[in-house]
Amino acid sequence: MAEGSAKPHYHGHRSRMREKLIAHGPDALQDYELLEMALWAASPRGDTKPLAKQLIETFGDFAHVISAPPERLKEVPGVGDAAIAQIKLLDAAAVRLARARVMKRNVLSSWQALIDYCNASKRYKTTEEFHVLFLDRKNVLIADEVQQKGTVDHTPVYPREIVKRALHLEASALIMVHNHPSGDPTPSRADIDMTKQVRDAAKAVGVVLHDHLVVGADEPYSFRSNGLL
Repeated sequence: MAEGSAKPHYHGHRSRMREKLIAHGPDALQDYELLEMALWAASPRGDTKPLAKQLIETFGDFAHVISAPPERLKEVPGVGDAAIAQIKLLDAAAVRLARARVMKRNVLSSWQALIDYCNASKRYKTTEEFHVLFLDRKNVLIADEVQQKGTVDHTPVYPREIVKRALHLEASALIMVHNHPSGDPTPSRADIDMTKQVRDAAKAVGVVLHDHLVVGADEPYSFRSNGLL
């Protein structure tokens, strides 16, 4: 074979990575290796390992990389639109898989699946978002909707709008979820007061507020489990 015609060293590496994934599953791969493989589509002829390692170093771990906003990803040298598209594809796949495990199921009997979904979709947000999960009379999840988006530490919530939306969807119950970008899920006084207002407004029209979950760095804080509902 003439000099210069040999395949780049990473071509054999890619084959070995595929074989390892298929034979032993994703747990056999480190975070940067999974990310490296995902970036192959963005760089079919390039060595994506250095970029994958740089992304992990910049954001801390796999989850924080795939959930990072596109504008933050662009700050990393070597990350272009193709790489961003692949990374956000991973994020969307993770959230949709978690959502599929709770949609059209009795949420109260699939509580851990709900917690997993809340963590996947809301834990890594850099600004506060307030969601309402609407349930039918069998406690089956029929919708997850963003009610408000705020700054890093504040989201305005309007109880009347939540109840109005519940009636429109013919929902019988609610679960409220919002994230604390600081990582501390401890509810504020405003969170507690707002929850009581929503509970009372919903009760007046026959809608039950099952829980309010605050998503942080660890397990979500449950208002009901902590005696606040």
